[in-house]
This record gives sequence, C-alpha cells and structure tokens, in this order.
Amino acid sequence: MTAASVAKFGRVGVLYGGTSSEREVSLQSGEAVYQALLNAGVEVVALDLQQDPISAIQQAQIDRAFIALHGPGGEDGAIQALLTIMGIGYTGSGVQASALAMDKLKTKYVLQALAIPTPPFAVLSADSDWVAVMNKLGGAAMVKPAHEGSSIGMSKVHSAAELQQAYQMASQYDRAVFAEALITGAEYTVAILGGQSLPAIKLETDNAFYDYDAKYISNETRYLCPCGLSGEPAERLQSLALASFQALDCRGWGRVDFMADSDGNFFVLEVNTVPGMTSHSLVPMAAKAVGLSFDELCVKILELID
Repeated sequence: MTAASVAKFGRVGVLYGGTSSEREVSLQSGEAVYQALLNAGVEVVALDLQQDPISAIQQAQIDRAFIALHGPGGEDGAIQALLTIMGIGYTGSGVQASALAMDKLKTKYVLQALAIPTPPFAVLSADSDWVAVMNKLGGAAMVKPAHEGSSIGMSKVHSAAELQQAYQMASQYDRAVFAEALITGAEYTVAILGGQSLPAIKLETDNAFYDYDAKYISNETRYLCPCGLSGEPAERLQSLALASFQALDCRGWGRVDFMADSDGNFFVLEVNTVPGMTSHSLVPMAAKAVGLSFDELCVKILELID
C-alpha cells in the first residue's frame, strides 16, 4: 500500500482488550491488527478499552475504528452504538446485527424461521426436566451460554446428570443457557469478506470439542484449507454461510461456524461478527488461501467501512 492510498482512512483506532471474559484473546487480536496496519502505513493508535472507553476514544481523536473487541461490550452492539453516536465509522456489523449475532439463542430463532439448518435445541433453566431434554435432543448435547464466545462456558454432555452440571457451570457466565443436539461429524468454518464467502476451513482437534484450548493454546489443532470438499457440497457450504450472514443483516466481515453430520448435511452453529485475529485465527487462514496477506486483510476490512 502507498502512503496516498491509506491516507484516506485518516487516523485509525484499533479498539481492543476491554473487560469481557475474552479480554486475553482480544489483546492478541488487537496487537496483531495494530502491527498490520502500521506495516501498511496507516496512521494508527491502539486503544485498550479496559476503562472509560468514551474518554479514551475522544482523546485519541480517531476518524475510523477497527473493532478487535471480543465478547460482551465489544461484539454485542454496545461499542457499535457508541461509535455511531460519536459519528465514527467502524469495521464490521452494525448495532442490531452485532447484538443479534452475539446472542446464539436469538440467532437460532432467526435461522429456524428462514429454514436455514441449525441443530435442534432446548432452552434451559434451573428447574428443567433434564431427562426430558436429553431425550428430546437424542441423548447427547452441547450446553452453551447464549452470549459468550471462544467456547467459554461450553460443555459436551451425554446424560441428564451431566446436563444439569453443565447448566450450572454455564449459568455462571450467562443468565440465558441452552442445550443443542450434538452433531457428530466434521467441523467447518467459512469466513465472509465483502459479501463473498472465502474458502472453507475444516477443523480437527483431539480435544472433546473445538474448545478454548483448541482455538487459542494448543498447537495440535489441525486446520485444513482446502477443506476436502469440492463441487456441490463446497458450494452449498459457502452459500449457507453467506445466507446466514445476510439473515442477521451482518456486513463487512465475519465468520460462520458449521457442523456436518454423517450424511453430509451442514448445520449452522453460530455467526461471528468480530472473529479472532490471532496467530491461531481462522479468517486470516481463509484470506491467505485467496492470496491476501494478513496486512492486506486488515486494510481490506478497513476499506469495507460504509
């Protein structure tokens, strides 16, 4: 990138850190994005919004914001609303789409209404009939807090007793908890960039599931791109990803996660509006498959600001 071509961005603030349970991941994402934009010649400042985000943003006098905040407060529409009020353009989805995508339960209701395949589920409470829920979901399930990311608070369960225990653990993170029928098969993720689906990535881990450790710590997780799919299945997966992204009115960039069953049917798990940008992250891998370096990807995301 030339100095002239990046000058149009003005002064860019990379918003990262914050106070959510995903703070450590956000710090890594933000530092990586900051360095990439610096490499590209962008005038950039890194803002860790752990305290008083309004003052921090005002004092930095930024023209645009690259949001690298994960979890509540950064990915749920809150920072998007603040930036909208302040008149500062920002990367990724708007207020409503961010709030909707952050709520995995509400996302599933939208997907269901539009006949986009997502695993069967049940909303949990302290007085749930644990046996009935397990029977409804086929005897195996994933328990999830509705508003957490990075697999925080999630558990795989195979009995009513495990379901109750998993609910109690997940409810420490979120008042809204649900159980989702366990789909046994391959796991895929599809990045969205500028209205296009990037090549799918297949995820393989020896952990019980693709959990926090597999995502950010383990060096044993396997990322396959090309993912092994071709022809109609590959096209269907990418089409479902884009349809899910558009169903929530998301924009700019993001990522859609899937499970496939033994018959090759794809099920949408969730839509991520601020995916990780760490050394283990998936969107940079997918971008690399179409010839975009990490620095180029970060600049492209900036260019997608409305």
